[in-house]
Amino acid sequence: MAKGETTKDAILDRALALATQSGLEGLTMGSLAKEVHLSKSGLFAHFQSKEQLQLDVLETAVARFIEMVIAPALREPRGEPRVRALFERWLEWEDAKFLPGGCPFISLANELDDRPGPLRDRLVGYQKDWMQALATAARIAMTEGHFRADLDPGQFAYDLYAIILAYHHFSRLLRDPASEAHARQSFAALLAASRS
Repeated sequence: MAKGETTKDAILDRALALATQSGLEGLTMGSLAKEVHLSKSGLFAHFQSKEQLQLDVLETAVARFIEMVIAPALREPRGEPRVRALFERWLEWEDAKFLPGGCPFISLANELDDRPGPLRDRLVGYQKDWMQALATAARIAMTEGHFRADLDPGQFAYDLYAIILAYHHFSRLLRDPASEAHARQSFAALLAASRS
């Protein structure tokens, strides 16, 4: 990897961490330049605009999510073991040290839900892809005979996502020490209701 790419990756990692705490709108070229010890013009050389920086931060979050959650889960056996791995990795993602403000997708969803534009469009696309991936995991569990044949995979994906949203809310905002136990209990109930 070239030095410029290494520098850009380091900048994006720091920008992602900051965006989880202050949102993408709170992430300015000036504040980021100070954080990474570059001039504003040096930062502009990498990103050209604030919007490009924001898009690149979102792409970085997606790449890290694939690396930390999806890729390891796909190495697990098909069916319920893979669904379990997706859940476990997703919980780890929520608490990753490099995401001090928690899941960037949840933060960005709150920030961008009523703001049209390319950033929102890209986030919506990724979120739809993720919901489809969760539904596909449920369908595979049905094919493997782990989940019942009449299960609605879309509803399963919705319910699983709802568990993670509740976990994020209770662990981050409310600082509820029982939030992980509740999330695990909810997930166990979802699995039990889904099994054949």
